[in-house]
Amino acid sequence: MLKKSVWTIIALAATATPALAHLDPADHGSLMAGLSHPLFGPDHVLAMVAVGLWAALLGGRALWLVPLGFVGAMALGFGAALLGAPLSFVEPVVLASVVVVGLLAATALNVPAAMAMVLVGFFAFFHGHAHGGELGSAGAMAFGVGFALATALLHATGIGMERLFGGEAGRLAARIAGGAAAAGGLWLAIAG
Repeated sequence: MLKKSVWTIIALAATATPALAHLDPADHGSLMAGLSHPLFGPDHVLAMVAVGLWAALLGGRALWLVPLGFVGAMALGFGAALLGAPLSFVEPVVLASVVVVGLLAATALNVPAAMAMVLVGFFAFFHGHAHGGELGSAGAMAFGVGFALATALLHATGIGMERLFGGEAGRLAARIAGGAAAAGGLWLAIAG
């Protein structure tokens, strides 16, 4: 039975075709393409949820300033890409963001909100540049609004994960989820 399962898996893997995780922005530069883009890339999902987790762990004004800083810096990176500004190491920095922000949440590193905004803003600029660089000839405004909304929703998901349990249980759950995000980022880097 095991031998048959192994051969079935090999046959399926050999006949698999690449999946399109996002609506093609060159053909579908729309609000829906922008909304879907961050939701179907595991690197984006993990990094953006981790930002929400860390913001929730920081608490206070950081709860909304850190996600706002991410979305703002991401919009700047998006604009830079649309203007044709080159940026090196975009994909490696996007992957690093998953690991680093996941570790920030896992360790519950306590820093002032302004410093947290700068840290996530650095990575957000690269995320935005990646989105803008993939856009091609699509409608920038609708696409940009869509991916900014999806990003904010992913941040809210991270915040909600911590708030769901509340107190120390919520903090522990957020830290574990942050560690899982960091591990997922490492896996994506190794597998990719």
